[in-house]
Amino acid sequence: MDLAVTLDDNSGVPLHRQLHEELRRSILSGRLPARSRIPSTRALALSLGVSRTTVTQCYEDLISEGYLQAAIGSGTFICQHLPEELLRAEPVRRSPKLNPPQKQPLRLSAYGNRAHNSARPERRRPDAKLSFGHWRPAFKQLPLRHWRRLVTRHSRSNGRAVFDYSEDSLGFEPLREAIAAYLSRSRAVQCEPGQVLICSGAQRAVDLITRVLIDPGDAVAMEDPGYLGARQVFMAQGADLSPVRVDESGIVVKELHKNSNSNIKLVYVSPSHQFPTGILLSLSRRLELLAWAAQQNAFIIEDDYDSEYRYGGRPVPALQGLDQNESVIYVGTFSKVLFPSLRLGYLVAPPRLVEILARAKWLVDRQSPLIEQYALTDFINEGHLERHIRRMRTLYDRRRNALVDAFSEYLPSRVSILGENAGMHLMARLRTDLGDQELIARAAERGVEIVTARPYYLRSKYQGEFIFGYSNLSEARIREGIRKLSQVLNLIDDF
Repeated sequence: MDLAVTLDDNSGVPLHRQLHEELRRSILSGRLPARSRIPSTRALALSLGVSRTTVTQCYEDLISEGYLQAAIGSGTFICQHLPEELLRAEPVRRSPKLNPPQKQPLRLSAYGNRAHNSARPERRRPDAKLSFGHWRPAFKQLPLRHWRRLVTRHSRSNGRAVFDYSEDSLGFEPLREAIAAYLSRSRAVQCEPGQVLICSGAQRAVDLITRVLIDPGDAVAMEDPGYLGARQVFMAQGADLSPVRVDESGIVVKELHKNSNSNIKLVYVSPSHQFPTGILLSLSRRLELLAWAAQQNAFIIEDDYDSEYRYGGRPVPALQGLDQNESVIYVGTFSKVLFPSLRLGYLVAPPRLVEILARAKWLVDRQSPLIEQYALTDFINEGHLERHIRRMRTLYDRRRNALVDAFSEYLPSRVSILGENAGMHLMARLRTDLGDQELIARAAERGVEIVTARPYYLRSKYQGEFIFGYSNLSEARIREGIRKLSQVLNLIDDF
């Protein structure tokens, strides 16, 4: 290894003494940790451009003082235990020119300040023994054998291509073709492959759209309650947020008409399985929302994050498929369908937005990893994706039913379930005199993690609403968790 050492040829101090003090100071500060190996005298002399004699004399002095030890045939190492007089010594004083400057206030951009204040990552407690606080895929059922085979196939057969730059800022064209065909079949999305843009997840897609369409102070409407990640993106961009109430039919479009004076430029909705309530946006509301967007010359972000998992009734077509005015930007991801670390999502842009979104993406994110794009293309085209979705739909349906049944058995008069029979989580209202945080703390004492829906509300703040993720819990674990939660609530009744 090389060592960064400052030596002054014009100093009156001999070079071997300068080197001695530099290495001693590095040992004292911990920059050279105990038992670490340092370069040979030949290597360090060559690196610093000094004679080997200079380095040899320095090393000999440090060995004699107890800082270094030489092991024949192995090299020279920092001593594990430094001399006692060194530990009692005053800190080594640096020359004025080496003293670090005083820390100055951090000078951020307006965007940086907004991001610092609003886009704080959610910090979770270490996983409880039994957590309803996640709605991840069921990891034990992931099709990893097929995925590994496809990744291996393309890392071997495509040679340099999968490791090189991509010339297509929209993403790997065969993958875009596969996604367009899949969305047409399963979601009734109307698009050509040239409208599909690959990006690193739905969050990145929302951020890209926001940067292109929204200036600080522009009005953005979103469901209340709504997805916290999207809200944070809008706030970091300096948008003026307009929360719009959600009822049993979805976003209340009449409230958008009331806010027409604010000149809303963008509306964010999750119509197929509203987050977090699970409400399905009715057909009449969908048509009303599209008419409003066309009248106001506004765009709609349709986040279709877990629309594949619907357990009753007919499949619900995407809002985008009803759009006749190029108002809807459709956003999807494979993180929930497959696995979270697969940072591949996509957006389907109206034709008039494709070029500007592609250019904006190229500025900050040249391309998504190509090996994963190649593998995902085959995963879709060979039918693995839709087979996997069918299996998981059956599994998640059983787990959701287990959760509903457990509520009925253990908390029959305390729970109201909100939303549709779909998704990877459900939202429930618990009737209790306890505050949300107190109930969360008491449940945690019994090894159960539950999460409140309060952070997802921008305007209204309801007590007693909780989100229960069930997708990665077995049916037995689900029952156990609700049984323990009922014990907490029954103890409250006993007082």
